[in-house]
Amino acid sequence: MTRELRSARYGAVLTFVLAGLMVGTMTVRIPALTDKLGLSESTLGLILLVWGLGALVTMQSMRRVMARAGSRAVLRIGGPLTALSLVALAFAPNLPLLLVAVAFFGMAFGTVDVAMNAQGSTVEQAYGRPLMIGMHAGWCAGAISAGALGSVAIAMGLPFTTNVAVIGLVSLPVMVLLGRTYLPESPAAGTATAGRRRMPPIVYLLGAIMFFAFMVEGTVADWNGLYMRDELGAPEALAALGYPIFEAGMLIARLTGDRLRVRFGVRGMLTVSGVATAGFFAVVLVAPAAGVAVFAMFFVGLGVATISPLTLSLAGTATDAPGPAIAQAGAMGYAGLLLGPVVIGFLSDATSLRTALGIGVVLGALITLAARFLPHREPTAITPLPIREPAEAAA
Repeated sequence: MTRELRSARYGAVLTFVLAGLMVGTMTVRIPALTDKLGLSESTLGLILLVWGLGALVTMQSMRRVMARAGSRAVLRIGGPLTALSLVALAFAPNLPLLLVAVAFFGMAFGTVDVAMNAQGSTVEQAYGRPLMIGMHAGWCAGAISAGALGSVAIAMGLPFTTNVAVIGLVSLPVMVLLGRTYLPESPAAGTATAGRRRMPPIVYLLGAIMFFAFMVEGTVADWNGLYMRDELGAPEALAALGYPIFEAGMLIARLTGDRLRVRFGVRGMLTVSGVATAGFFAVVLVAPAAGVAVFAMFFVGLGVATISPLTLSLAGTATDAPGPAIAQAGAMGYAGLLLGPVVIGFLSDATSLRTALGIGVVLGALITLAARFLPHREPTAITPLPIREPAEAAA
């Protein structure tokens, strides 16, 4: 294994870590943001809608961009811009400027999310074995770090602005340095027609599964803290731990997910993941106390963890151009991340937050159903390769 390939793998993982850290920092401090600007639940839903629309707008345009520029060039621009936009979000003094900053943050992150998954697919295929789930473990590590740092910041009395701005300023130079590690895509992936042609049907099926999974993840990320605090009476420091504990469950599942994939296959893993997501989300909703709900969140994380990396990995092998295929599936998935928190916001105003969160159980069941339509066999692009002589491997 060449030094360049190892460096690319570590660079991809660290990109996931920083992305999770930046988004997670905003997420765990949402209660502090609502207090800072006096936001209602419906206004918070609007803010999350703007963030999601910003990400979705860029994702919808990424098929052609990825086909022409490739993930390496996109990440070298999008990564630093995401860090800068997080700093702008931290200092927004009122609702109108906050909406502008949130839109900018969503658009920058949308480019990074598609490009880092395409880069992960490129590295995975260069290695010739499953690696994508492990790379998404980097996201969990970043999100857990964001939750832990957020809890420390709350305990120290640090305001939203300070906490979020520091994370953005630290992430900026690291994102710049990581730009040196990324691999270019294969020549076939860089053709202009790759971004315009219609994708195979399986890409749209994978996008639908990802839509359901991201609705669950977005619902937990954006509403878990308020649910713990307002419905279950948890103090803010305990409420802030729900999301990192959810991410801890995701981290454990993703650290072992690539090995489980080799043994059980994508279809079996997605079926079990959907059942586990629905079951444990139901436990969260009927929990009599915040401690029980926080504990159940760990198992919700275990259930939903491997769904999005599995779908993105398969999308990356569906055509000879992983970037456009991942952009298509990712855009469909992030529509779920966009709609889920917004739907929860308006449903909670009409009923209650506990009732609105029942959508998580339905989504888990839909994932199980959709997984039954996937093929049984693994794609040959990421099955383990036989040991080759150095000259043959170089060729």
